[in-house]
Amino acid sequence: MSLGVFVEMRRAAATVFFLALGCGAAGAGTDNWRFDTGNDGLVTASVYATNKLITGGGALSYSPVLTIACRADGEPAWTEWLQLNDAVSASRKITMSVTIDGDNKFDESWSVGTRGRLLMRDGAEAIKRLVPANRLLLSWRFGLLSGRGQADFDLAGLGEAVRQIAGNCKTDPP
Repeated sequence: MSLGVFVEMRRAAATVFFLALGCGAAGAGTDNWRFDTGNDGLVTASVYATNKLITGGGALSYSPVLTIACRADGEPAWTEWLQLNDAVSASRKITMSVTIDGDNKFDESWSVGTRGRLLMRDGAEAIKRLVPANRLLLSWRFGLLSGRGQADFDLAGLGEAVRQIAGNCKTDPP
């Protein structure tokens, strides 16, 4: 690990720690969510998947991260994204299979971001549909021959997290 990456990881951990201190009892229901506010006005809440994806020929595993974000003065104001360690082979759009609370299943198009390791969906509707949910299961193809990826998220505390983000963004929750 390079020194720059180590410093950034420590900075992020310190930010999460101080945000958690500032949340106090109000953030009690958001224990699994990690909050951050960037210098560029981006306010985020992130949660790790409850499952692991295997990478590197089975030698390594990691949990994908789901992030809900709001930008106070930006368009779109609300965004959700999935951060992966392994890149998907799609270049612009990918079909994501979405299952909410185990019974509401549908496919939708997500944008492919930075080096194929970021899958995004913009708009308040994307966030609004998740607020009352308890679980989110996302499934996608890494590539034609690479198989499928799947990330399962426990959404406990999401409603409070979205309200907190909206307050910091000075906007209404979706």
